[in-house]
Parts: sequence; C-alpha cells; structure tokens
Amino acid sequence: MMMVSTGKPNDMTVKKSFDLRVYEAVSQIPFGQVATYGRIAELIGAYGCARQIGWSLKRLRLPSTIPWHRVINAKGEVSMSIGREGTDWVQIDLLKREGVFIDQNSKIQLGRYLWKPALFKNSD
Repeated sequence: MMMVSTGKPNDMTVKKSFDLRVYEAVSQIPFGQVATYGRIAELIGAYGCARQIGWSLKRLRLPSTIPWHRVINAKGEVSMSIGREGTDWVQIDLLKREGVFIDQNSKIQLGRYLWKPALFKNSD
C-alpha cells in the first residue's frame, strides 16, 4: 500500500511539536522560580491552553532534566490530586529543595517566586 503525503502534519507531529515547545519553555524557568501553566501557554503562543500544558508535562518520563516541578497553577498552588500518583508530593519536595517556600496549603507566593521572562516584564 502506498502512502501519499497530504502536506499536512498528522496528529503525532502536532502533539510532538506542541510538547517540544512546552519543554523548551519550561526549561527556561530559573532555579528557585516558578511559572503558571497559563504563562507557559502564553509564552509558546498557545493562549488558553493551560490544561494542555499540564498534559504535556504529565507525558514526561521521570526523572527528567526538564524542570516540570517549577510549573504551578494560576492560584500559586501545587495542584494536588490522587491522579498525579504522588508527583504532587515530589513537586513540593523539589521546589522546597530549590528554596521555594510552600505553606501548609501547598501555596506559593507568586509575587516572590514567579518567573518573569523578558516577554512579560512590562505586563506584570
């Protein structure tokens, strides 16, 4: 059977491209700082795709050189869920090792720890 290219990317190409853009953006978050899922989505031009950022990070094999643990929700919290199979607790531990203070409600002071890449310096 002969395969004919339509010139359009298939689902795997699109997913891989999106995931790679996420991983590249997340790799830029400095040690001891955090970014929100929404901020990463904006940074890669995927406005309104915060949830998809989380799914991309969930696909990472752990341990990973990508600092996935530096991405938190818009409320400044580590998203706690049984569906995370313990990675929420790993995330808290990794952030604490970087000197990020997390209170008993898993909340982080965004004013202190939020990464502000050059693209967003004037908007904060």
